[in-house]
Amino acid sequence: MRPPKPRPRRTAPLPPQSGRGRPATAERTASPPEDRPAASFVRSFVRSARRLVQAVRRMPNPRLTGIGIGLFCCGSMFVLACVDEVVFGGSLIVYGVLFLPVSALTALWVRPADLVTAPIVVPIAFVVGLLPITEGSGGFGERIMGLVTALAMHAGWLYGGTLITGVITTVRKVRLMARRRAQLRRRPPRPPRPRRRTA
Repeated sequence: MRPPKPRPRRTAPLPPQSGRGRPATAERTASPPEDRPAASFVRSFVRSARRLVQAVRRMPNPRLTGIGIGLFCCGSMFVLACVDEVVFGGSLIVYGVLFLPVSALTALWVRPADLVTAPIVVPIAFVVGLLPITEGSGGFGERIMGLVTALAMHAGWLYGGTLITGVITTVRKVRLMARRRAQLRRRPPRPPRPRRRTA
């Protein structure tokens, strides 16, 4: 009789050490919890930007002349100032906030031939809109002083709207010039004219 051979003991595999080798697949695929709010914020921002672009594309895209864009801008600011006076008591901050989109629409709706008039019309419209909401119920002199005071205290809105109009009109002008150059390049060259023979 042979004595029974001792069977080898089975030992459980050691868990992978975190400091050596590659990390586990779960650790590689799982993103840290701190990055998830940032990613969700970026996604929501991109979606809102896409919706804003689609809304702007759906808006009417008229092409107004210099006189038409002047009437539109001045009339819009005067009406918005009257609404501001009735609803918000003539708040200059609300008036300044409303002035910015009107400035952008002025630069977008002017026709290409009158792009230069948009940055000139916008400051005039800002002053026209201040007339209903400036303080001073006395004579003409008090009205002028109230208008000058409002311009001095809230000139940032005026500069901001004018800057927006200038940037948009400049971009439109550059794109228009690029299109014209591309059209000139696409045109076939004119054939040379035959020379007239002289006797």
